[in-house]
Amino acid sequence: MHPEHALTYPHPTPPDLGAWITLAPGVRWLRMPLPFALDHINLWLLDDGEAVTIVDTGFGLPEIQAAWIDILDRVDRPVSRIIVTHCHPDHLGLAQWLSDRTGAPILMTQGEYLGGHALWAQLPGYNVPDMLTHFRRHGLDETRLAALDTRGNGYRRGVPSMPGAYQRLMDGDRIEIGGHAWEVIAGYGHSPEHAALHCATLGILISGDMLLPRISTNVSVFAATPHDNSLGRFLDSIARFRGLPSSTLVLPSHGKPFKGIAHRIDELTAHHRERCDALLAACNTPKTAGELLSTLFPRELDTHQVMFAMGEAIAHLNYLVQGRELREVAGEDNAARYISTALP
Repeated sequence: MHPEHALTYPHPTPPDLGAWITLAPGVRWLRMPLPFALDHINLWLLDDGEAVTIVDTGFGLPEIQAAWIDILDRVDRPVSRIIVTHCHPDHLGLAQWLSDRTGAPILMTQGEYLGGHALWAQLPGYNVPDMLTHFRRHGLDETRLAALDTRGNGYRRGVPSMPGAYQRLMDGDRIEIGGHAWEVIAGYGHSPEHAALHCATLGILISGDMLLPRISTNVSVFAATPHDNSLGRFLDSIARFRGLPSSTLVLPSHGKPFKGIAHRIDELTAHHRERCDALLAACNTPKTAGELLSTLFPRELDTHQVMFAMGEAIAHLNYLVQGRELREVAGEDNAARYISTALP
């Protein structure tokens, strides 16, 4: 591969817990731990005149709270606002706690605010029993279903308290931070209404989870929207980033800041096409999503990973059905099975 078409990492060494690295004037990179196989999240501090803006907040753990207390003491400036890219616990987790501590308002899109509340409150279509019914219909075995049931509502473990109010962000909004305009770019498929932030003058995109340099963002289907084409929405969303300059420094939520945005979009698009092709090859006879997990994930999965893997398998199957490459067939057990439309 020619070097100019590969990803480059201008800042290869991440900051230690409680420390930061300055990536551009007024832009600081923080990193906090996560209690999963994906063991970290990147957070961002943006200088805002005599204050600072926080972008994403980390998982709701005491050690992350302690790190924030130390960081804000050393920054020694008030917090002007807390921007949350999306509602997943590693991003939204400590937003209300930080808001209570600093008095700063929380900014997020309406889709993420309501989606977070649906998960936190375990509303219909977003609760554990409905998830189990959804996965059972797609052929997940009873042993793994029981493990997911025992795990319970993991969302509240990462988000101890939900915001009761917020300032709404919408696609195309421009936020003035430290004399620079940051444009909101909404994205779909990974979460309800993900907000990435682009600053043209600094040449920076805070991509959240929409563009990650080394792993593929999880794209899932919830019980509330069982036929949603979330993969199609995700691919359409990342295609919007193609118009950004090739010199753009992408600040992802996981991994290291990178350049090579168009190349990464091409990689992710090809990756999902390869996964779709693998499913098509496997669906020469009717298969459930549960039976296809090993096709997409040929490794041992823990219970947390099974939840995401099932959501992702269903997302790829829905994408192929809506693209008329697969069709759904029902068996006597009422489980959803899929077969190639190229077969009779």
